[in-house]
Amino acid sequence: MRVYVAGKYSDTNIIACLNNIHEGIKMSVDVLKLGHACFCPWLDYQFQFFSKDLKVEDYYRYSMAWLEVSDCVLVLPGYETSKGTLAEIKRAEEKGINIYYKLEDLPTAKKERGL
Repeated sequence: MRVYVAGKYSDTNIIACLNNIHEGIKMSVDVLKLGHACFCPWLDYQFQFFSKDLKVEDYYRYSMAWLEVSDCVLVLPGYETSKGTLAEIKRAEEKGINIYYKLEDLPTAKKERGL
């Protein structure tokens, strides 16, 4: 299953932002361990190392394109203050994409394969 992992990225200071990145990547690893393919937006910062021309709108467009082909969205705690995550949830609802708020609610790949 293709899982779009959503949650807060930016924050009021760099330490909080790095903590958000840590939590997002950590959850994405947990999704991979369940056997799913996941989209991890917290890895996007790496694009900036190769192009100084990218704007935040480019990242939003890129992420939404992946969300729209995902089978479901897994939302991390603390999303309530994230404009980007709220927009992702709204778009998933519009597209009829399942939304989960806990890793344990996500169907496991093992269950899907009958293992």
